[in-house]
Amino acid sequence: MRAHATTGDLVKAASATYWKTDFTGYFKAHGKLRGDPAFTKILSEGLLTGVERILDLGCGQGLLAAWLEAARQRYDEQPYAWPREWPAVPRRSSYRGIELRRQDVWRAQTALGSRAQFEVGNIADADFGNVDAVVILDVIHYLDHQAQLGVLDRARTAMSSGGILLLRVSDAGSGIRFTFGKCVDLTVMATHYRRAPRVYCRSLPEWQRLLASMGFQVEATPMSAGTPFANTMLIAHTHKTARQPHRLTDSLTTQ
Repeated sequence: MRAHATTGDLVKAASATYWKTDFTGYFKAHGKLRGDPAFTKILSEGLLTGVERILDLGCGQGLLAAWLEAARQRYDEQPYAWPREWPAVPRRSSYRGIELRRQDVWRAQTALGSRAQFEVGNIADADFGNVDAVVILDVIHYLDHQAQLGVLDRARTAMSSGGILLLRVSDAGSGIRFTFGKCVDLTVMATHYRRAPRVYCRSLPEWQRLLASMGFQVEATPMSAGTPFANTMLIAHTHKTARQPHRLTDSLTTQ
């Protein structure tokens, strides 16, 4: 019961920061944070606990940053109410988000202020800097397969030894649920980004093999509970040993 109550309180607190933006920003935040299981999973599983520098690629209006900030405040102010089964809250020293849509970047900057850094940019060619964690949620399939390789390779290069990549993807081999999600994605591209409606998806085994070939240790966990989608979170850790250079060619069979 405590975990459920905490999630509800965090949704309210994180969403409230978007009242400073516009009605669309607030209602998008509230709906997404309430309906997407990834946010609670990141906290309950401690996926970003101990991480200091976070890079959020395709960050949208900065919802993950707002979520982590709300969690930190609650943990500090009401430690007795934090779910016993959850790890300690993440305490990042820096948070940087890159997003293509200027309106979303404005909302993120307005909502979070100096607590996080957001910039307009294309993740296909933006500078990633040096970070401890890279988060890519529901974004990478908008890039063609060669661009996907470039983003993942540069993310791997940007991360310190022992870094973590959180990559949520839709499993192209999952049947009707994947088809439904793909239709939603095509609609988003046509209406929000004014781009040709095309996405570049892979099956879950293909994603796993691709990340492994880049030197990641990969764990997959379902991430679509309560939704009609076929989403999976790939939790990829960098090896402690030296990384071998990766040649940017895609030998995998694509869907």
